[in-house]
Amino acid sequence: MTPSPQNPGLINWLSIIALGAIWGGAFLSTKLALDGFGPWWVASGRVGIAAVAITILGTLMGQGLHQIKGMRNWLFIIAFGLTSVAAGMALLAFGQQYVPSAFAGISMGAVPLLILPLAAVFSKEEGIGPRRIAGFVVGFIGLIVLMGPKALSSTGRDLETLGQLACVGTAAMYAIGSIITRRSPPMPQLAFAAATLWVGTIVLVPIAIVLEGVPQSLATPAGYALLYAALIPTAVGAVMRVRIIKSAGSVFMSLTSYMVPLWSVAFGALLLGETITLSMYLGMGLVLGGIAISQSRALIAFWRK
Repeated sequence: MTPSPQNPGLINWLSIIALGAIWGGAFLSTKLALDGFGPWWVASGRVGIAAVAITILGTLMGQGLHQIKGMRNWLFIIAFGLTSVAAGMALLAFGQQYVPSAFAGISMGAVPLLILPLAAVFSKEEGIGPRRIAGFVVGFIGLIVLMGPKALSSTGRDLETLGQLACVGTAAMYAIGSIITRRSPPMPQLAFAAATLWVGTIVLVPIAIVLEGVPQSLATPAGYALLYAALIPTAVGAVMRVRIIKSAGSVFMSLTSYMVPLWSVAFGALLLGETITLSMYLGMGLVLGGIAISQSRALIAFWRK
């Protein structure tokens, strides 16, 4: 059966689980990269290195940038690159300087809720209804419980409110980018991913140079962490994201925003020895319950096969 928003299929389920793990582990590499680079170079470095990597891979696989033809295709690419890549990365880089990382995580969890009204208007075939709305609300509540009350408490820092708005703005940019991807004309997926990352690179690198100067060598622990963040969470993640949205829809893809914090908590417990509290278990249960509610029809159809 061909995957669809109503029946994503096993491959897409495994893909969003894997993507949640990839993006959930990105926080550690980003934290290590920030020990040697400013936030703007971390953002632009991730995007730029990923753009180079996907361009090379796409060219070798016959999906080079030259395969993108027509102004309409490039308009969708530029729109995605300016919103989901450039604006999303820039807002997040700015916001994370003034808010707890947990608040940024909760903001990313708002992506599914923001996608719902956009999909209802611009992607009606995805079937937005009370079941999915209820599931996403339950999942978002679970995310707040998982992150804990400190995530919503004030840090007292200057520009904290602007930082919070920037994080929410990042979620909005990601939601808009998902809809743009879903509505974009057919084109090679590697070429599309690479081109959108190049748009983001062209915007972000000059900002990084002006605000933070010329970066140091990548031949450092922070540089290796940046390379990992660029090649795996950014490059691999960008390709997987495009494929999932094209086959299963932007609403289904948005479930990754709930899986990322689950994996972050799991990695923290397994790799860093962090304690999982009762409230975290409750939050994870609500998140998984919300996913189950929103995708109940697809899950039932899958298990009946």
